[in-house]
Order: sequence, then C-alpha cells, then structure tokens
Amino acid sequence: MNTLCDDSGMKKKESIPVAILVRVSTTKQETSRQVSELEGYAKQKGFNVVEVCKEEISGNAAEEDRAGLHRVEELARNGEIKKVLVHEVSRLARRNSVAHAFVETLEELGVSLYWHTQGIETLLPNGKRNPAAGIMFALLAEMARSEREFLSERIKSGLQEARKKGRRLGRPTGSSLASKDFLAKHKNICRALRAGQSIRNTAKITGKGISTVQRVKAAM
Repeated sequence: MNTLCDDSGMKKKESIPVAILVRVSTTKQETSRQVSELEGYAKQKGFNVVEVCKEEISGNAAEEDRAGLHRVEELARNGEIKKVLVHEVSRLARRNSVAHAFVETLEELGVSLYWHTQGIETLLPNGKRNPAAGIMFALLAEMARSEREFLSERIKSGLQEARKKGRRLGRPTGSSLASKDFLAKHKNICRALRAGQSIRNTAKITGKGISTVQRVKAAM
C-alpha cells in the first residue's frame, strides 16, 4: 500500500484516485442525484475524485458514441485512476457487449468498477477478480438489456394501437426545435467545433454523443 508522511513524520494511507461516471438518457433527466450519492461515498471512503464524467445519451447507444466511457478508459490507461464509481450497472450501458467490454478493459488495466446500488466492485483488495461481482454484473447487465427490450416493445405496441385508432403520430406541426434554439441548447458543442475540434474530440470534451455533435455541426 502506498503511504505518505504528514508533518509529524507519521505515515498515512495515500488517497485512492477514482473517476465518477454518470449517465442519463435525455436532457430532461438530471445527473445530480447520481453525482451527489457517489461523491458522498467517495468522501466517506477517503477517495480522491479525479474527474466526474457525465453523459446524456441512450444506454442503447453504440460504443463509438460513448464519450463518457472513452474518457474513463483514457484516465485508466494513463494510470490516473484506480477505481470507477457508477450508481448502477444500467448507467454503464443497456447493451451487454458494451458493458462487458468496458469492464474487461478496466480489469486489464487493474482498475476496479464499483456500483453503488449493490455496494459491489469487480476487483478484490488484492487486485484479483471478484467472482461474486462477475456473476452479479452479468445478471444485472442482462436485466438492463431485457428492460430496454420490454420498453421498446411497449412503445411499438402503443404506436400500433394508435395507428389502428387513426391517431396522428409525431410532434404537432411547428413544435420541432428551430435551428437557433437547437444550437442555443448545445452552446458547449458549438464552442468546441468553432475552436477547431473534431467531432469525436468534441463529443469527448462535452460528454455528448457523436450523433448529437454531428446534428449540431449540420445546423451551424
């Protein structure tokens, strides 16, 4: 265990560097509760929060669109963190392939994933894989995927029923966001693009999906 010495020469434990990863599916949702609870846990454990990575993107998004996951992996590869804190497994992804690949990458880099709802993490204190966590993670990842499929089926069923009854679907005429309102909503993306950042780098900087950055660029 790494140690530091205080002014009296007494040894004390070095604070473990961690990253907090939070995700919501839409801009109407807030990440504040996830962040607050995870920061509280980190403070309780004496962890050093290196960075809070936030995403506003569907859990079903493809891996290449997940700027938050990419940023956490970058911190892990650079040796800047030893743990990643998430609120629950579904906040990682609702795609099994994305969730499992992310955890495997962290384990290869010696970084443990902790999810708050069950209070479990993937690596034991000795750095070895936690078998119980592996089983629990697989189960929760599958539940997250199944929940997404269930919601998708309900939406499709609702749309089919609405069509049968002759209801008009979609937004009312004139209700879509005007281009200037859309750009105003994503000022941070606009600033990054105008500064010469690429679409991928802009997504990483702002924590938004690549598809969102592409839409903003098209509207500029």
